[in-house]
Amino acid sequence: MNERSMGRRTTRREWLAHCSLLGLGLCGAGALAAAAKAPATVLVLGDSLSAEYGIARGSGWVALLEQRLAREKIAATVINASVSGDTTSGGRSRLAALLAQHRPTHVLVELGGNDALRGLPLAMTRDNLAAIVKACRDAGAKVVLLGMQVPPNYGRKYGDEFAALFASVAKAGGAALVPFILDGVANAPNAETLFQSDRIHPLATAHPRMLANVWPVLAPLLK
Repeated sequence: MNERSMGRRTTRREWLAHCSLLGLGLCGAGALAAAAKAPATVLVLGDSLSAEYGIARGSGWVALLEQRLAREKIAATVINASVSGDTTSGGRSRLAALLAQHRPTHVLVELGGNDALRGLPLAMTRDNLAAIVKACRDAGAKVVLLGMQVPPNYGRKYGDEFAALFASVAKAGGAALVPFILDGVANAPNAETLFQSDRIHPLATAHPRMLANVWPVLAPLLK
């Protein structure tokens, strides 16, 4: 065997090795791409505003979110773990089991309104929401906190402090924030036509607006 043929064989061997490494690299890139496109799991931890209280099944904003995800061709499973009447304490107590069962990639926290209705201390609401956000973040989920406001009859001081606690918890815990999920509903000029007779729970006609408040905050987190 002369030096020229040895040179050709060495070159061929190197070329084959290069192709093998390239193939491994492409396989690795493909695996990463597949992982990046793995379906999201969106857990909604809420109360009656998210549990379709008083309206037809499938007409609430969470159901509308599922439909929007399908239209946008975003692979995601939505788990609605909302319970009518739930408080931040109740959501906090239920959360560990929900995280273990569903392993969500995203959590939408819609709690706090019933705390205000029951006159619970603001510090308790703040602490519970902070613990919920931390537990979700520790589990690897991205969190969106859905803010709430109370009617003027609660007093301006209480109302301002209640609304502000959602922003402070979101900022401290690294969560995204929807300042007021009922924006454009509770403060709409025709608000009385958008609520059920109890003046607390929105009609189905208001739920698209509620989703419109959530979607611009959630959508970027799904990319």
